[in-house]
Amino acid sequence: MAFAFIPMATFYFSIIVPVYNRPQEVHELLQSLANQNYDGDFETVIIEDGSTADAESVVKGFSDQLHLSYYQKENTGPGDSRNFGMKKAKGNYFIILDSDCVLPKGYLRTVTEELTKDYVDFYGGPDAAHASFTTVQKAINHAMTSFLTTGGIRGKKGAVNKFQPRSFNMGISKVAFEATEGFGDIHPGEDPDLTFRLWDSGFKSKLLSEAFVYHKRRIDWKRFYTQVNKFGLVRPILNQWHPKTAKFTYWFPSIFFLGLVISLLLLVVGIYIPIYGYACYFCLVLVEAVWHSKNTVVGILAVVATLVQFFGYGIGFLKSTFLLNFSKKTARELFPELFFTR
Repeated sequence: MAFAFIPMATFYFSIIVPVYNRPQEVHELLQSLANQNYDGDFETVIIEDGSTADAESVVKGFSDQLHLSYYQKENTGPGDSRNFGMKKAKGNYFIILDSDCVLPKGYLRTVTEELTKDYVDFYGGPDAAHASFTTVQKAINHAMTSFLTTGGIRGKKGAVNKFQPRSFNMGISKVAFEATEGFGDIHPGEDPDLTFRLWDSGFKSKLLSEAFVYHKRRIDWKRFYTQVNKFGLVRPILNQWHPKTAKFTYWFPSIFFLGLVISLLLLVVGIYIPIYGYACYFCLVLVEAVWHSKNTVVGILAVVATLVQFFGYGIGFLKSTFLLNFSKKTARELFPELFFTR
C-alpha cells in the first residue's frame, strides 16, 4: 500500500469532537482552540451523540472565531460519532479529541512541525494535569500516566515504539481513515482496536510527546473504578480479536492485585516480607506524585487511585479472560454493555 506525504503547506486539520451532555466542556475546549497560536487552516466538527443537554448555543458563540460544523445525531457511541464526524469533515488530517480536553496554545503548531519533520498517518499525544485541576483529578491523572503505574503506555517517551494512540488525543489521516473505516462499536477499547487494524493495513504510528492536552477527566472514585474495570474487561476481547498483539504485561494489574491479597493473608501467619515490598512500591508512588504535583494530598490520593486502578482493571481482566475461555458465548453476548448498536 502506498501512502502520500502531506506537505506542511497543505495540512488542513479537522478537529473531531464527540459530545454527550457536556456543554461546559465544549466551551472550554473551543476557547482553547480559539487561542491557538497557529497560522494554518483548521476546522472543528462537533458531534452531539444523542445529548439531552446540548451545546448548540455554546458552538454558536464561537462562530465568529472558528470554522465550525455542528451535528446532532442519535446515541450510537463515541466511536461511531467520530466516524460520522470524519465523514463530514473537509480536512485531509483529522485530530480526535475528547470534550473534556483543553489544548495548550502551541498544540496545533507542534503537531504540524512534528508531522512535517517525520510524517506518519496516525499519532497519539499524552495528557497532562493543569494547575486548575482538583486534587482528585490530579491524582487520577498521575495514576493513569505514571511509569510506576502504567509503564508509561499513555504517553511517556520510553513508550514511543509501536505507540498505541488514545482517542482523547489522536490524529489520523483521511487516507488511513478511509482504508480502515475508522472506529468499531466496542467502548472502551475502540482506539487500540483501530490502532491494530491500522498497523495491519501498513500504516505507521508514533507518539508526539510534546503534543499534550490537559485531560480533565471529570469523574469521581466510583466512576473511575467503573472506567478502569471496563478497560480490564475489554483487553482480553482485544487479545482475542488481535492475538498477535497480546502481551504478558497486560496481566500485571491482576497479578499485582492477587499478590497484594496474598500478602495481606500472609500477615495472619506472621509472614511480613511480601507486604513490605508493596509498602515500598506505594511509597515510591507517593513520593513521585508529591514530587510532580508539589502537593502532599495529591500524593496520598495518587496511592488511592493506583489501588483503585489495579483492583478495577485486574478484576475486569480476570473476569473477561475466564468467561471468554470457558463460555461458548461471544464477547458481545457476554458483555453487551461494552458495545453500541449503530
